[in-house]
Amino acid sequence: MDKVKKSSEFNHFNSLAEEWWNESGKYNVLHEITPIRVKYILNSLKAKKIEKLNVLDLGCGGGLICEPLARLGCNVTGIDFVEKNIQAAKLHSKQNNLKIEYLVQDLANINLKKKYDLVIIFEVLEHISNWDQTITSIKKILNKNGILIISTINRNIISNFFAIKLAENFLKWIPKKTHNYNKLIKPEELKKCLIRKNYSILDFSGLVYNPISREWKLSKYNKLINYFCAAKLN
Repeated sequence: MDKVKKSSEFNHFNSLAEEWWNESGKYNVLHEITPIRVKYILNSLKAKKIEKLNVLDLGCGGGLICEPLARLGCNVTGIDFVEKNIQAAKLHSKQNNLKIEYLVQDLANINLKKKYDLVIIFEVLEHISNWDQTITSIKKILNKNGILIISTINRNIISNFFAIKLAENFLKWIPKKTHNYNKLIKPEELKKCLIRKNYSILDFSGLVYNPISREWKLSKYNKLINYFCAAKLN
């Protein structure tokens, strides 16, 4: 963890830990898209019953996804490499009488004995230099036929303008310096990595914002900026 604590990503998210549950604060966009994230998770599970599923949220932050899944009856574990994030998550879940296990761990080297039916990693891979290794680590803790759901940001001229220059610097939807363009991941890169590691691709969908209606929605065709991926471990 010492090396992680010295990273720019750690310092950035550590300074924002108290903002997680402020719906009009610096993470307000994450609050806006939480219902869509949950919808995508449920759609990806299809016939699987959500109740009693063992779920792992990697890079859980303050627990924005952990809490709705716990309310749906899942056995939820949340992991983050920033201790202040975990402290914020624990406090909020306690205030809402939710039983969620929260742990501090390095996401590049996951060390868990338990296996899970569902692993989610939202807006995290693009902050990890060796994200390929993280995908490998997930294989060890995902049950056979278990589901992995990822959301991240595409790497192209359009995403650079909208997700970084516009969203961070002009609209201030997310804090400045949240993303590094060179670390963004193209869907084809993610797809090749998952197939190479014995996953079957279930879905790729974009997350699109409509500035007129001010609403977010899923799109099967537009994956130019934010996108989801669902895959099954064979």
